Amino acid sequence: MEHGWLRVRKQLGAVPTGWLWDTRRPCPGGPTRATRSLWRCTLQKWALLTVGALGLCYLLSPTTSPWSRTAPSPAPTSAAASSPPPALPSVAPCVANASVQNISGFAELPEQSRDFMLYQHCRAFPQLLDVPGKCGGPAGSSNVFLLLAIKSSPANYERREAIRKTWGQQRTLEGAQIRRVFLVGVAPGAWDAAKLNRLLWHEQREHHDVLQWDFRDTFFNLTLKLLLFHNWLRERCPGARFVFNGDDDVFVNTDNVVSFTRGVPSERHLLAGQVLANTGPIRNPASKYFVPTQLMPSELYPPYCSGGGVLMSAFTARAIHRAAQHIALFPIDDVYVGMCLERAGLAPITHDGIRPWGIYVPSSSDPQDPCYYRQLLVVHRFAPYEMAMMWQAIHEPQLRCGRKVRVF
Repeated sequence: MEHGWLRVRKQLGAVPTGWLWDTRRPCPGGPTRATRSLWRCTLQKWALLTVGALGLCYLLSPTTSPWSRTAPSPAPTSAAASSPPPALPSVAPCVANASVQNISGFAELPEQSRDFMLYQHCRAFPQLLDVPGKCGGPAGSSNVFLLLAIKSSPANYERREAIRKTWGQQRTLEGAQIRRVFLVGVAPGAWDAAKLNRLLWHEQREHHDVLQWDFRDTFFNLTLKLLLFHNWLRERCPGARFVFNGDDDVFVNTDNVVSFTRGVPSERHLLAGQVLANTGPIRNPASKYFVPTQLMPSELYPPYCSGGGVLMSAFTARAIHRAAQHIALFPIDDVYVGMCLERAGLAPITHDGIRPWGIYVPSSSDPQDPCYYRQLLVVHRFAPYEMAMMWQAIHEPQLRCGRKVRVF
């Protein structure tokens, strides 16, 4: 991945590529050309310093999206805008449950399974970054029509930036307020954590859209991230009518999401995605999704939606939060939502416009043809540059497609 200043340097075209090569060794020239070489070397160094400074200013300055099609609503103010965030309430460190080591076969389990079982009871973690005014406070949160809650890892800066400038724009669309938060933990390594926490703090100062808690941001902790978000939702944004919860590598046509949800009462049950039924735990220890019998003896999961992207109503969000208070954490977050729904007596539904496994495109067709995506709600998986191109493409006034397909 290129550094920001190098990317800007290439975009500006201000510095010949040979100058970058020259900086990797002393400036050329023998004793007979010492004066001329020294002068050339000095010019090159000053040019690189100048471009580097411009690139740094570009990265740290507020940006205006070149892909905006609707005027964004003013961003809610935040105490983090001009100074480090105030100290948030402290939480006592959670101690490992040593008794699980007495469970038969515990010592032979993979490390991630052992760690999960040792700390499965831990539900409270300090919040490092918050946006208490994101929804206008609890009383004003009923004005939020759609809250985008995007699961992200600390290192995924480029994905977050692409989302901010495309489908995750905070705006008002035909009277419907759209707001955005990113859900993150802390990078597992201490060195990475120190650097990336600083990065997130800078993002927060500019965008006011990061919710970060002090737990290790790992795959098995996605359920914890979900639980902490629902706690935040209940406290900070209880009136939001609909919530989209998904990964930071999906493409969401938020225009279509708003169109679909306009016809759904927010005080009725809705959890839409791609439903998986009659599936069960993977018992292969080499799998990312491995669940040992010590954690779940049953061979059958309740029906659940793929966690790449789901859409829920306010009614369902509250039902999940209530049910979660009585269900032990589980390492697969989308299955855990299915467990909460089952306890609440609710069921997920399949929506054909939500495609967490991508779409089928004939080999003779262009997989980036916007006509395949114009009528969908959610598609996985998109790289940041693909998000940028597709968002622009589906909003082109001149876009003409051979057939119209509506999925909502």
